[in-house]
This record gives sequence, structure tokens and C-alpha cells, in this order.
Amino acid sequence: MSVLEIGPGVAVADASLRQKYIEERNKRIRPEGPKQFLKVADSAQFKYLDNDPWVDHDALNRATPTIADGDEVKFLIVGAGFGGLLFAVHLIEAGFNAADIRIIDTAGGFGGTWYWNRYPGLMCDIESYIYMPLLEETGYMPKHKYSYGSEIREHTERIANHWGFADKALFRTQGHRAAWDDVAKRWNVHLIENRGPAEARKDLHVKAQYLLGEHFHTSRWNYDITGGSQTDPTMEKLKDKRVGVIGTGATAVQVVPQLAKWAKHLYVFQRTPASVDIRGQHPTDSEEWKNITSTKGWQRIRSENFNSILINTPDGPNLVDDQLTRIPSYTAILGGPSIISPEQFTEHVARLHAEDLERTERIRARTSEVVKDPAIAEKLKHWYPAWCKRPTFHDDYLPAFNLPNVTLVDTDGKGVSGASEDALLVDGTSYPLDVLVLGTGYSVNVEGGAGSPGQRAGMKIVGRDGMDLEETWLRDGAGSLHGVASHGFPNLFYAGTTQTGVAPNFTFTLVLLAGHVAHIIAETEKRVGRGEGVTIEVSKKAQDEWVMEVLKRAGWFVAMSACTPSYFNREGTGDSAGPAERMKVARGALWGEGIVKFTELIRAWQKEGELKGFEVEANM
Repeated sequence: MSVLEIGPGVAVADASLRQKYIEERNKRIRPEGPKQFLKVADSAQFKYLDNDPWVDHDALNRATPTIADGDEVKFLIVGAGFGGLLFAVHLIEAGFNAADIRIIDTAGGFGGTWYWNRYPGLMCDIESYIYMPLLEETGYMPKHKYSYGSEIREHTERIANHWGFADKALFRTQGHRAAWDDVAKRWNVHLIENRGPAEARKDLHVKAQYLLGEHFHTSRWNYDITGGSQTDPTMEKLKDKRVGVIGTGATAVQVVPQLAKWAKHLYVFQRTPASVDIRGQHPTDSEEWKNITSTKGWQRIRSENFNSILINTPDGPNLVDDQLTRIPSYTAILGGPSIISPEQFTEHVARLHAEDLERTERIRARTSEVVKDPAIAEKLKHWYPAWCKRPTFHDDYLPAFNLPNVTLVDTDGKGVSGASEDALLVDGTSYPLDVLVLGTGYSVNVEGGAGSPGQRAGMKIVGRDGMDLEETWLRDGAGSLHGVASHGFPNLFYAGTTQTGVAPNFTFTLVLLAGHVAHIIAETEKRVGRGEGVTIEVSKKAQDEWVMEVLKRAGWFVAMSACTPSYFNREGTGDSAGPAERMKVARGALWGEGIVKFTELIRAWQKEGELKGFEVEANM
């Protein structure tokens, strides 16, 4: 059968499947795009969700602050999750002193997303042996192939203790504003204590504001309401409760089976079905662990093997060997080995769909096999390719819909329409609830911001000549060298997904970028002498050249434009943007040739030893 185009950047050979994909996508498109979502900061009703339920204020108040008003510090790291921790570790490994490092975070402890998220059933969907960084260095063996949240949070604390900077963090602290002083060659940073993150959650779309008797977001799980704890999720307080969950994404896939065990009745409100494949969770076998860790550098080797498998350029046997490594079409969002021109778009996307079809058909068939009621099974089937939404993996989610106390409320792509004081409304039907759980996801820079490092940190960053980083990216699009530093912002480094290679195992990306930044700083200080002041800045020429290289490769991601709405494609508005906006989006793309080639590029750049693209100046 010939390949037929079905819309901007999408091609499917099967006409009936093509039509189904179109229908399911179109019914979920909203003209307001990302603006359909409410921000917690804008809603007095949900403002309390910004509170930190896990913080020990008494203990933190007794501790001596690591930063005093007027202090000067060499390295100020914003964020105490894996990104911030890895910056600190790599700086120390590069020869810098832990005493010169300070870390700030709005949370009450280390962990980042693993600090805030403590919902029952929380686990990492990447193999723990490669996801949890520095296992080789710390000698730690994860308890399961896919670690649970509490263990991952404990590992962040282990890292801070192992490298001696656990006491260098100032928690409950928001970076408010950072401004470059070109005379003093310093960043003047304004910090505000005791503030939670303003955009930690992406709340639900409704046509009426409401406040049910008891509700909470999964990232602020309220065990006072449910009973139990993260390590012992015995939620006995729900035995006589009607519980509702809004959302069927990666979080809900883990939460629903746990709630189904305890709730008197559970209602699962679905806008878009998840793609749910086999998980295959099991405890770590000590003998298997000995084999895995027998070679020096085993974690890097295993991680890079995983990367090569995911972009269909296998480097040896499949070491991780799970269902995520069996998604050949996932290169659509990760990047691939070649540069795609506009003339090749249709052929490129047709190939991706061909690679995807067998797997998606298998998952839809599995849904019918597991879920006994054919009508419910049909509603739980996803009608989009693997790259359009985050793939999920769980062994207990689909079976939960066979339980008599679980009801799927499929909104047919519309979402919840409203609420009364004690019920949610969907298409005119009222569903009375005692407890509502918001599994509605997270804000991922889709609300109209530029996604700059400042926006992601909730911090205004002002560089040379009063240049505002967020405003610059909004006006011109993203600009960087290697995705770690920008012209006009000396001595500012960051790690993210913009203009850089990204692995599905994001901690690999963070390890690579943190090591790269530490290399740049260490090599710079070698040239001017340790202890001497130095200014490091990306040249305008190098930034412009890097942007052009990113743009050359951005065509690889063309298949994203006609996906069902998600944060991957700005809630389906990407294909309706004008040329100027499309160019800005393309500037902010990942490295289109994928993480393997990006890693090779970074290592070759470091080996040259020239700090090419950076301007270095010794401070007088």
C-alpha cells in the first residue's frame, strides 16, 4: 500500500489507521493550547499545594545557615536534585574544594523531583542500574531493577554525604534574581527563603472552579488523608471513601493500582489513554549484580549501550534488555544518525510509522487480553505512535480495571467538564467523590515562556548590558554553545534539554553536561592559575554557529508536529505556528543526531583542549 500524508509531518500507510489517528488527535486539540492549564500560583484555591509537606522546619532552623547575607561564594548551584548534585560532584572531581560550593533549593532536602514526589507506587521507569548515577563510585546496589522513589531519594543524600557537601546546601530558598556585575566580575544573587516552587504542577482544565472536600496533587501526596506512608502505603483511611483520580499518564499508571487496593470505589478520569507495556519488575539478584559490575566503568558502558540501542545503532548485546529498548521508532523524539531535509520529511515519517506499527498493535492487543470487559479495553487503547506521549510500563495498571471497585470514566478526549461541591462532572453525568487525587502532570515550559534556564529555575537572570536571559530567548529563540552556556552571560552554566543531546535516561545527559561544565571551568583556571579570578563567556560567533548546527538537524523531529496533544508538541499547537515561531521552536530543539553522536562531539571537543568557542579573560 502506498504511503499517504495525513497532515503536517505525518504519514501512515494504512488508511483506516490513518483516519483513526486523525480523529483521536483532533478531538483533543484545544485552540488555547498550553493556556488551557491553570497555574497554581494564579489560583488561591490551589495555592496551598505549594506548601512543603515533607520539610522539617525545626531541624533546618536549628542548623547554621550555609549562606549569610553579603557572602561571596565561588560556585552557587541552583537545585538539589541530580542535576545540582552532579555539578557539585564533577567540580570536586575536577579538583575544586567542596567548601567553595553552595547549593540552594526550594525543597527541604536533597532529591529534586524525588523529594517532592512520594506517592504510593512511585518508581523510576528507567533501569535503576543506569538511572541512579555514581553507583560504581558509591558501591551501592539498588534493591530492584526499577528503583522505588524512597530509595532514589536516599541515593541523592548518599551522594551529597559521599562527596562531603551535604552541609553546603541552603534549603527552603528560592533564587529570585541574579545580575552580572561587569566591574566586580560577579553575579549578584537575590535569594528568598521559605518559598515553594510556583509551577511544580500543571493543573486540570475545567469550566468551573471547585473545591471538593479533600483533594491533593500527586506531587504533594497527603498521607494524612489516605493513611500509610511512602514506604508503607497501607491506605486504610480510604476503605470507606469514593476516590477519584484525574489523569492517566505516567504518574497515574503507578498510582491507580495502589489506590485500587484500598478505596471503597475508585473512579479514573481519562482524557487520553496511556500506552502501557510490560514492566517486568524484580529484585536485584546478587549474583547477577556481580556480573553486571565486574568491569571497571561498567555503569558508563551499560548506559552508553542503552543509548546506542535506543537510537537503533546497537553497540554490542542489549544489556538493559527491557521493553523501552524495543521501541525502534522512539528515535522520532531522541534524534537519529542522519540529517533530514524537507524533501525527505514524508519518507522519514513514513519509515518511523512503519517501525512503530508492530509494537503499537501488540500493546493494543495486550490491552484486550488483560482487560476482560471489551468496551473498557477499547477505551484504554492508545491511538498514537510511541513518540507522541511518554511510554509507560506497568504490570498492574491494566488488571486494576478488572476489579469491581474500579470505574473508568472516559471523557472521549474532552477532559473533566466541571464540578459541584462534592462531585466531578463529565458530559452531564455527576460522579460523587470523597477524595480527589490530581494526577494531572507537570509544567514543562509550554505556557508560552521561552524555556530559558532562568524560567526553569523561576529566577530572573540579567547578564551583560542589562540583557535578560528569558526576554532574549523569547525574542530571538534559544542561544547557547553545547546547551550549557550563552553569550552575554559570563560564568553562567546550566544543563537541560535545549540545543543538547538527550538520552531517555536523563541522568546520563546530566552526567555528561556536568562533566563538560567542570572540564570547561577547570581548563580555564589552569590557564590563568587557580585562585585567580576569571571570566568565561561563549563568543557570539560560536553561539551563532552552534544554533545553525542545531537548526540543520531539527528536521529529524518533524513527526512530532501532528501528534496527539502533549508537552512534547506544545499541546498540539506546533503545526499551527507561523514561520517565525516555528524557527524559534526549532532553535530550542534537541541535538537532532541523537545522544551518541552528541557524546562523541563533546568528548572530541574536550580532547582538542582549546576551549573553542569560549572567550577567557583573567580578572584584574
